[in-house]
Amino acid sequence: MKIELHTPDGKIRHRYYSGTVRIKDIADSVQSELPYEILTARVNRHSCRLSMEIHEDCMLELLDLRSSEANMVYQASLKMLYLKAVHDVLGKDVQIVFNNSLSKGIFTIIRKNNVTPEACARIEQRMHDLSADDFPFEEQKLSREEFTAFARVHKRLDQEHLAEYAPDLREAKLFRLLDEEEISYEELVPDTSYLKLFEVRRYKNGVLLRFPHPSKPDEVPPFAEQPLLYGAFSEATRWDRIMGVNYAADLNEMIADGEINDLVLLSEALHEKKIAEIAEMIHASGKRIVLIAGPSSSGKTTFAKRLCIQLRVAGLRPLYLGTDDYFLERDETPVGPDGKKDFEGLAALDIDLFNTQMNALLSGKKVDLPRFDFPSGKKVYGERITSIADSQPVVIEGLHCLNPALTPYVPKEQKFLIYISPLTQLNIDMHNRIPTTDARMLRRIVRDARFRNLDAAATIDMWSKVKHGEDNNIFPYNGNADVFFNSSSLYELSVLKKYAQPQLEAIDDSRPEYAEAQRLLRFLQFFRTMEDDSIIPNNSILREFIGGSVIVH
Repeated sequence: MKIELHTPDGKIRHRYYSGTVRIKDIADSVQSELPYEILTARVNRHSCRLSMEIHEDCMLELLDLRSSEANMVYQASLKMLYLKAVHDVLGKDVQIVFNNSLSKGIFTIIRKNNVTPEACARIEQRMHDLSADDFPFEEQKLSREEFTAFARVHKRLDQEHLAEYAPDLREAKLFRLLDEEEISYEELVPDTSYLKLFEVRRYKNGVLLRFPHPSKPDEVPPFAEQPLLYGAFSEATRWDRIMGVNYAADLNEMIADGEINDLVLLSEALHEKKIAEIAEMIHASGKRIVLIAGPSSSGKTTFAKRLCIQLRVAGLRPLYLGTDDYFLERDETPVGPDGKKDFEGLAALDIDLFNTQMNALLSGKKVDLPRFDFPSGKKVYGERITSIADSQPVVIEGLHCLNPALTPYVPKEQKFLIYISPLTQLNIDMHNRIPTTDARMLRRIVRDARFRNLDAAATIDMWSKVKHGEDNNIFPYNGNADVFFNSSSLYELSVLKKYAQPQLEAIDDSRPEYAEAQRLLRFLQFFRTMEDDSIIPNNSILREFIGGSVIVH
């Protein structure tokens, strides 16, 4: 049997075996040559656990924490270890809810009075005790009927409800760690010995489960407060209560019962209310340079233009700009480490011109604003010669807007900073959350297919580069913002499914993007499709991605 072995160091090795071989044994044979531990694998582009056996010739890819797939496997495995430790320390009847990403970890709620820092320390120690051994994560596939029976026996109404209202959910995976049983929709590592790096920390009214970031797989990053994001998630929780939707099953039930229109209108009304509040904050502050940034597919353009409308309602006359018009001339663009022109970095912008023109506008001077012509790679002048009154704000949207290095010469007292991202509080069930990154990727897949002539494989292929740019250029600066806008709509995954599913299904296993496409399809199975999206207002942020927007053309 011949195996073409691909390792994370970029090397391709050829191995020959007689008879069956476990992937784990193959990984162990090369582990000493690799910088980080192998956590999961793909066989002929199909995701699989290290405990799987290989019986025939194949291509085998080994993945460490630097890949998004292995990172998800590590998190899912760590959650199972955490559940076991919490129940060992605080009692089997204690309920745990996994909420959202925060401070390089997952924010959890342990439904028991007075979970002290000392209790957290005991939970962490119990996790270390379990990881010091090699207790296996045993796997069992469940049919839809078996999944329903499991939910009933364990009194998990969230899972029973999901089985009832998610018609595409045909099977699930049950994992066991000693006496702990749980459904996981991700693969797990073979045993507890793979889970060496983590931290359990009491935070606000919950507990943070923290772990390494793919950029540094061998350490738990230093803790950093994120009060703005914590506040945003708290607000999202309040919105969910208003709308009566906490889990995917709640959304599915509304679609099945024909009640989705009310949810759409309520969700959009909450967005409009928040945008109006931000406009009033800007008006009250007297600040005139409004800077908006957020990761890819956050809906920045629609938000910025809707904010301009609300500023006009507040009695102001904003000027709208984008930082893309301040790119350096193409032949001046710096080159990245890969030898290609780097259009993502701050150095690709003409910072001096940008600051000079912003200050000129603030002082009432007439300014010849450039328009960057992408085909020629040059700025065009003479089309937007303008000045503004001393009360007019300038609303600017761009990748680097929260980075102080973009506006070093603009007075700080004139800058109002806004961070935007879709942070969903909607969970699949109590223990399985919806990653914000997945929601954004689905938005981008839909938009790229509908408006940029790019198929889903192309979007998935470029996503790692997009995320790398966000890690460097956006996320380090979101704490600088004065306010956060959550652009998520509770109903959107049921809408995006209609457009994204056929795109993802078109990717076959000859493509490197196949495994990620299959993961996203497994994710989409939890949601009913909202076939009729005509109720969605034509100024909705979601319209930026599915079409029909009167704001983004």
